[in-house]
Amino acid sequence: MGDYHFVYKDVEGASTQWDDIQRKLGNLPEKPPAFKPSSFTPAEDDDFNAKDKAWIDEKTEEELEYLEDDLDDDRFLQEYRKKRLTEMREAVKIARFGSVVPISGSDFVREVSQAPPDVWVVVMLYKDGYPECRLLLECLEAMATRYPATKFVKIISTECIPNYPDRNLPTLLIYNNSAVKATYVGLHNFGRRCTPESIALVLCQSDPVLNDGQCGGEQSREAVLDGIRKKFVESVVREHEDDDGSSSD
Repeated sequence: MGDYHFVYKDVEGASTQWDDIQRKLGNLPEKPPAFKPSSFTPAEDDDFNAKDKAWIDEKTEEELEYLEDDLDDDRFLQEYRKKRLTEMREAVKIARFGSVVPISGSDFVREVSQAPPDVWVVVMLYKDGYPECRLLLECLEAMATRYPATKFVKIISTECIPNYPDRNLPTLLIYNNSAVKATYVGLHNFGRRCTPESIALVLCQSDPVLNDGQCGGEQSREAVLDGIRKKFVESVVREHEDDDGSSSD
């Protein structure tokens, strides 16, 4: 009777002593790791999570829209939900601006005259190749970033006003509620040195032209003016420090 060797598999993935010997001799591949099921983690359920301000803050605008019925029993969170929705919508409105947008003559009525009544529009009339226009544009680009709730546009002068004299460039037109509120012809209106701060001081002297999106109306004008004055003083001090440093050299 022949000599038989039986290999028994006790459980799936396990092996006999014979398999172990064959592995040592290199006749079988390495033993695969024993199967181990992953630990069970129950899915999170919003109904069991604590509902607080932080929970509301994590929600998107769309999610907050659908939360109204879920918060009927909590007046505080319902009010906070409304506040967050208002903040999100205001942020979207502010995000419309933030740069100096080039427009053509055919765009003017839509982009300027028909702007919402709560939006102030700063229109720059310019032509390429004029150093004064380039300097003013650099200042306006900085201001557009700083005051994103104010709309800044630029248009080639003769597209806005046919035969407009080049000697008047650059020119700023300030619009609000479909009307021209102020006109500034040339850089001399903004002081000896044309800077974002010097322009901002002039624009906000009588009207809340510049808006950083934090508040509106007269409150915005005063807050913006306070910030401008602070930046203006800092720039003057910095200029004097630079002058002192260059003279000592």
